[in-house]
Amino acid sequence: MSNVRVVEHALLQTSLTVLRDQSTPLMLFQRHGLVASKLLLTYATENLPTKPKRIQTPLAPFEGTQLSEQIVFVVILRAALSMLQAAQELFPESAIGFLGIQRDEATAAPKRYYVRVPDLKGKHVFLLDPMLATGGSVEDALDAMQGKGAKSFSLVSIVSAPEGIARLTTKFPELHVVTAAIDERLNDQKFIVPGLGDFGDRYFGTNDAE
Repeated sequence: MSNVRVVEHALLQTSLTVLRDQSTPLMLFQRHGLVASKLLLTYATENLPTKPKRIQTPLAPFEGTQLSEQIVFVVILRAALSMLQAAQELFPESAIGFLGIQRDEATAAPKRYYVRVPDLKGKHVFLLDPMLATGGSVEDALDAMQGKGAKSFSLVSIVSAPEGIARLTTKFPELHVVTAAIDERLNDQKFIVPGLGDFGDRYFGTNDAE
């Protein structure tokens, strides 16, 4: 799995432990969700194309660099909204797309209900989804973006299951995956074990919602 990168940065793994802890309160969960997302996005985008930029420092001319292409992020609703702040803080001029894909709780199959994306033709897209479980929602998202003309993809996910990794890398061998952890397995309800529960519910405080 040469295109799968597990980031073992000490700060990231510390934040991941906070996120896993069932006793972590809402605001602390949100804070460490932001930290984890920023660190993962930093690694996921480290090889972005750049071009020279000549500037003047207070002491001398200097030839630095700047990004040469607009970054495109696509968010899978709802949980990946938790990663949007990190993307926009790091790349304030990025283009943002949204895909609404809901998992059927009985079958775990994805249901696409909303697509609103910028021009993807010939673009590399960074797909955001904090939990990669079965891979069904991400597979559906990748199919949708290929249909819009995107040329290549990276998936940024905080916690991943081996089943989801295997599914996606088999169908999309050129997909780059950046994650903080590949956990043990999926349980019978298709939740990641040990995982951290439902990321969206914990991030948005809807754990007790009916």
